[in-house]
Amino acid sequence: MSKSSASLTSVMCAHCGDPCNSQYVDNSLTFCCNGCRTVYNILNENGLCDYYNLNEMPGISMRDEIRPSKYDYLDNEEIANKLILFRNNSITHIQFQLPQIHCSSCLYLLENLHKINDAVYNARVDFSLKEVHIIYDHNLLKLSSLVSDLAHLGYEPFISLSDAGIKKAKTPDRSKIYKIGIAGFCFANIMMMSLPEYLASGSVIDAPIQLFLKYAMISLSLPVIFYSGQEFFTSAWKSLREGFLNIDAPIAFAIAITFIRSIYEMIWGSGSGYLDSMSGIIFFMLVGRLMQDQAYKSMSFDRDYKSFFPLSVKLLNKGKLINTEVEDIKVDDVIRIHNGEIIPVDALLSKGKALIDYSFVTGESNPTNVKIGEIIYAGGKQLDENIELVVIKPIAQSYLTNLWNNSVFSDKKHPKSFIHSVSRYFTVVLLLIGITTAAYWIYRGDTNTMWRALTAVFIVACPCALLLSTTYTYGNLMRIFSQRKFYLRHHDVIEAMTKIDHIVFDKTGTLTDNHINEVQYVGESIDYENLNVVYALLDRSNHSLSKAIKQDIGIYNDISIENFKNIPGKGIEAWYNDRHYKIGSASFINVSPNLYEVKGAQVFISIDGKTLGCYGIKNIYREGVSEMIKAIGKSYKISILSGDNENEKKYLQSIINNEQACFFNQAPQEKLEYIKTLQSEGQNVMMVGDGLNDAGALKQSDVGIAINDSGNNFTPAADGILDGRMLSDLNKFLYTAVLGRKVIFAAFAVSILYNIIGLYYSVQGLLSPMIAAILMPLSSLTILLITYSLSGFLARKMKIKTVR
Repeated sequence: MSKSSASLTSVMCAHCGDPCNSQYVDNSLTFCCNGCRTVYNILNENGLCDYYNLNEMPGISMRDEIRPSKYDYLDNEEIANKLILFRNNSITHIQFQLPQIHCSSCLYLLENLHKINDAVYNARVDFSLKEVHIIYDHNLLKLSSLVSDLAHLGYEPFISLSDAGIKKAKTPDRSKIYKIGIAGFCFANIMMMSLPEYLASGSVIDAPIQLFLKYAMISLSLPVIFYSGQEFFTSAWKSLREGFLNIDAPIAFAIAITFIRSIYEMIWGSGSGYLDSMSGIIFFMLVGRLMQDQAYKSMSFDRDYKSFFPLSVKLLNKGKLINTEVEDIKVDDVIRIHNGEIIPVDALLSKGKALIDYSFVTGESNPTNVKIGEIIYAGGKQLDENIELVVIKPIAQSYLTNLWNNSVFSDKKHPKSFIHSVSRYFTVVLLLIGITTAAYWIYRGDTNTMWRALTAVFIVACPCALLLSTTYTYGNLMRIFSQRKFYLRHHDVIEAMTKIDHIVFDKTGTLTDNHINEVQYVGESIDYENLNVVYALLDRSNHSLSKAIKQDIGIYNDISIENFKNIPGKGIEAWYNDRHYKIGSASFINVSPNLYEVKGAQVFISIDGKTLGCYGIKNIYREGVSEMIKAIGKSYKISILSGDNENEKKYLQSIINNEQACFFNQAPQEKLEYIKTLQSEGQNVMMVGDGLNDAGALKQSDVGIAINDSGNNFTPAADGILDGRMLSDLNKFLYTAVLGRKVIFAAFAVSILYNIIGLYYSVQGLLSPMIAAILMPLSSLTILLITYSLSGFLARKMKIKTVR
């Protein structure tokens, strides 16, 4: 194998960290492209170079040029009004999603936008949601210019059709925080006021002080039970109306019994009540539920096709280009699509050279060459020059919209958690024990003991510990998973993961990395001067293979090539310094495709009619994927579905068992039907995919996991979102979920043992309600320590890697 170029000394870009040479140098710093150097100069001129001190090389690569008129559509008042949160005579409030936000340097730069542009008054970043709220003077700064400024800093806002509609500022729901705060405050104070009674040891507390403490505790308990604990009673009532006892039903009953009994004792002077235990258990359960909510709020799990389409398109009307909302496009309208833009409707190509990337819609990795008069389907991405299209179907009737309108996209409900089944029997058994205990002591004629025993039974056997074991285990696992870039919709997803027996993988963009290719060169060595021309010629092409070869060659001195010809689907040729260069397929170069032994797609290099060599470009699989699939294959059935061709079939078959399936050229509907077939056979299926072509299968599956890469702003609706860099640890996530369920069962065993011992003494009237009330939070704290420590220990034991 020969090298395609002479070796160059490579350094890292001071802005983004990408490899580069010394072509772009400023203040003794080296940059990979003029875009990165420009961002540095902007920050340097405005005294914002602390951006580089907070994190090492924190910037985003700026190699891709931004078309000057790209954001002009935002100056259309009708379109802008659908994005703006608030506007008066001079001030505009707007909110953007910035997927590029990843570190403290980003936060520093964005919140100092006012130092770069005086028209910006304030910018506030929500780091977890990756959103920025900007207040600016629209008399001094147009919306298109604001977005352009952000894009030129490396933070291009993600604006899609789903953003259209009535926008309003998001008011965060802090009710759960308020409930926890009130419950915690009241719990601590009631506990402090209860201490004199606990420590009195038979001594008599002064009547005025005792009276004050009692009524103070009653007053503090009211907001706890009627505000903080409201959700337990609401949930229990809803389950009763549906004829089903969920886990909240016995909890609400136990809380009510404890409260009523406490009020009775405190008012009638027969005891000090158990309000501290009641408020404590509500506080701990609310904290556990809050943990489960934290991972969910930073991700969007319910996306549809509107999140993929642009908000506006250029309509050609009487020779003029008019920015028009996508939903207003009608049949027979003529629209212009620029390089790199998404086609939002089904249309016929009427002008220009179309090279369409359907990988995100069909899974096919190779772009499609479309001729004049042929149909281009919605969802494709244009990779070549500007084209004009005649609309044949509006967006509501396009191929992609019809795919999304499949009935499978109705809300998916996971089966009820096993804790609800446990709670049903637990509640029934507890009521039977209570009734039996009451009947026994009434028969004995001892009503005082009856009330004491009955109250102690319901307090000591409260299922709070059972609920907390699940809440804290799954809540802690969700927190640990989210720290490792695996975000789950709800804790029920973890339980559903423990029941999976068949895992289906998409190939393109899921198992493979769309941003990295394996490039092989075979042939004569190409000298530095000619390689510069080859690189410059490749730079004139937007084909994915050209980009892969450019990345393999590295950064070379930019030279100007004016006379070149790009023939979509074949190659590119040019004359430079009286030499004829051709780069492309075997038929374009006029050689045999078997001339060189290379793997994957072939790109030949010819100079003055002499073929110098051939590049082979093949998909590269994500690091560790092979090992992950082999590990999963020991415990689960595996299938691989791909909309791509069968080029990788032998490799994929080599890493999975023979009896398991690899299917290629799969349409989105075929993927969905395959999942349905597996489910009809009684299998619980997990689908792992990344594109719109996987959306139906993800929604149909018992657990759908969408793979997300930093360069991809869109992920289809799913139960979980997994960073592409973490896919190699999927087997560890699955095993950790299974171990988490075992932790819950262990906590259940401890809780049941506690209940049996407590009930043994309670039914005999030997356990006072006060002691039962003390034991209840202690048992819950024990369960918390067991579940929290064990789940954390098991997650650490799995050695799941962390990424930025």
